[in-house]
Amino acid sequence: MAAREDITRAVDEGAEAGRRGAPPTVCPYPRTSLLRGAWVRGYARARPLATEDRAE
Repeated sequence: MAAREDITRAVDEGAEAGRRGAPPTVCPYPRTSLLRGAWVRGYARARPLATEDRAE
């Protein structure tokens, strides 16, 4: 099981990747890692939805 600090770090890293516009394939964690799910949650929160107007 991952420590809280590791999970928080993974969420923050995912959010940063989402804000940069990086593809989700840059996730550094393997499929079997609990940290991958945390990273994806952070990434999903930071990425704009496809239906959002990006011209703002």
